[in-house]
Amino acid sequence: MLSNTFRFQESLDKREEEGTLRRLRLRSDGIDFYSNDYLGFARSKELQNLLLQKITDNPQLLSGSTGSRLISGNSDIAVSVEKGIAQKHQFESALLFPSGYNANLALFSTLPGRHDVVIVDEQIHRSVHDACKLSNAKKLKFKHNDIEDLENILKRQEGHCYIAIESLYSMEGDFAPISEIAALASKYKASLIVDEAHAFGVFGYGLIEKYELQKQISAAVITYGKALGVHGASILCSETVKSYLVNFASPFIYTTSAQDFQWMSIKTGYEFLDQNYEQATKLQDNIRIFRIQNLDSPSAETSPVQAILIPDNQKLKTVQNTLSEEGFLTYAIYCPTVKEGNERLRICLHSFNTEEEIMKLTEIIKELM
Repeated sequence: MLSNTFRFQESLDKREEEGTLRRLRLRSDGIDFYSNDYLGFARSKELQNLLLQKITDNPQLLSGSTGSRLISGNSDIAVSVEKGIAQKHQFESALLFPSGYNANLALFSTLPGRHDVVIVDEQIHRSVHDACKLSNAKKLKFKHNDIEDLENILKRQEGHCYIAIESLYSMEGDFAPISEIAALASKYKASLIVDEAHAFGVFGYGLIEKYELQKQISAAVITYGKALGVHGASILCSETVKSYLVNFASPFIYTTSAQDFQWMSIKTGYEFLDQNYEQATKLQDNIRIFRIQNLDSPSAETSPVQAILIPDNQKLKTVQNTLSEEGFLTYAIYCPTVKEGNERLRICLHSFNTEEEIMKLTEIIKELM
C-alpha cells in the first residue's frame, strides 16, 4: 500500500507541475458562464416553490426508497413518471436513472454482447468509454462527426454494430449529423444510441424529436441536471429493451432507487419547461449576441456551449484567472479531458445572461487573445 501511495502522489505531483490538478471548490459568486443551467431553471424561484409545494403536500416524497426498484424501491410515482416521459418523447418506454452517467453505464455495459461492436464518436462522453470496459463487445472510434469514416468502419464489421453519439457535444459545442447517421445505421442494420444531455430543453425535447427520428433510434439518454434544472436521467427505448435492462443491467439492478422526490422533480420540471419555453428563445438571443462578437470558435452557431481554443496551458489559465478576477465564471478544459493541443475555455451561455455581461466577457477575451 505504501508503494501505491507513493505512485499516487507522483501522479498528483505531475499534474500539479503541469497546472492541471483538479480540486474540489465551493461554488463561487460571480457571473455564470460555466454551469449547465442553460434555461435558468435551477435558479428559478418559481420552480423551487412548485417543488416545495409538492413536498408540503406529500412529505413522504423525501423518504428513502428503502431498496432497489426490483425489491422495495419501486413506486407508483416512478412508474407514472416513466410513462409520462415516454409519451412526451414518443417512445414506447422510458426507464429512470439517478444520473446520466449511470444511464450510459447501464446501456453500454448491457446491450452489446460478446460478438458485437460498439462504434463511438471520438468525442463521446467518458461514461460511454467506461461502460464499454464493462462490456464484452469490441469498441472502435470514428472521427468526430465524420460520416465517411463511420461508414468505412461499418463496412468492415461482421458482428452487430452499436453506434454511440451525442446530439450536441459538450466539449466542442457542435451538433452530430444525426439524420445522416440514423440513415447510415439503417443501411447497415446497426443500433443507434443517442445522448441528448445538452440538447434536451435547449431544443424542445431534443434533436431526436426535432428531426422526428424516434423510430430510427434504438435508445436515447435524456438527462435532467442541465436545462431542466433538477437531477436524474431516463433511457428512452422499446418495451423489449427496457425489460432487458431491468433484467440484465447491473447499474439498475444493484443500486438503491432514488427518493420519489427526484422522480417528482423531473415530472414537475417537464411541466415547467412546457410553460416556460420562451427561456429557450432568450437563450438563442444571447447565443447570437455572443457569436456576432466574432471570437474564433469551433462551436455551432446555435449551441449554448461555445469553446474558445487556447492550446497553451499557461495562457489558458491566465485567461480564466483574469476573467475570474473580473467576476466572470468560466471553465478551462485541459488534457486529458480533451486531446493535447485542444485545450480550451468552455463558455456556457444562459437565458439569464445579459447583453452587457456577454459584451464585457468577450471584450476581455479579445484583449487577452
